Amino acid sequence: MPLFRALDGGQVLCKWGNAMPEIILRSAVEHDAADMLALYAPYVLETTVSSEYEPPTLEVFIGRMRSYTEHLPWLVCTVDGETVGYGYASPHRTRAAYQWSVETSIYVASAWHRHGIASAIYAALFELLTMQGYYNIYVGITAPNERSMKFHKAMGFIISGAYQESMYKFGQWRDVLWMGKSLRPHEGAPQPTVPFDAIKDSLLVGRVLRQAVQRIHL
Repeated sequence: MPLFRALDGGQVLCKWGNAMPEIILRSAVEHDAADMLALYAPYVLETTVSSEYEPPTLEVFIGRMRSYTEHLPWLVCTVDGETVGYGYASPHRTRAAYQWSVETSIYVASAWHRHGIASAIYAALFELLTMQGYYNIYVGITAPNERSMKFHKAMGFIISGAYQESMYKFGQWRDVLWMGKSLRPHEGAPQPTVPFDAIKDSLLVGRVLRQAVQRIHL
């Protein structure tokens, strides 16, 4: 069994013994941006997972972090100090009536697939977003991507619809399938959401991260 130790700033350390790697799941900070961008760039250049043609500059990437992290969680996972995955929530739409819905994105380094990193990040995001008062999560999946669809179904997402031939990349028009997950019953008027910045250092957030990291297997 792994041993867990809470670190400052809501970090959670999973130590598997003297000869085993240290796994940390925590809130991302700007110091992580370069490593996360390096992980993200191959998704832009080599896949249709990202709709971008060129990776953003570090300045732009940091700007995205700043625009999201005040209100929404952005999590990073490291193994022995190496950034192996990250995930975050962003607004689904900007107009007022959509403020209780978010979109999520998760990226894992190719060498670290199938170790439960993505499911651990998602498990934490589900709990944190529920704590904040959000109701719905959506994810766009560029078709075809059966592996991603199967993974998201396993995480509780259902198919919501598709934007047909809405994305053009690598010389081809592509459909984007949308999947959604409800975080709570849709009963009555929703209360204002709680900014993540207000809770990220709490013991409760630390517990959520500690429970989520147990999904990771090396």
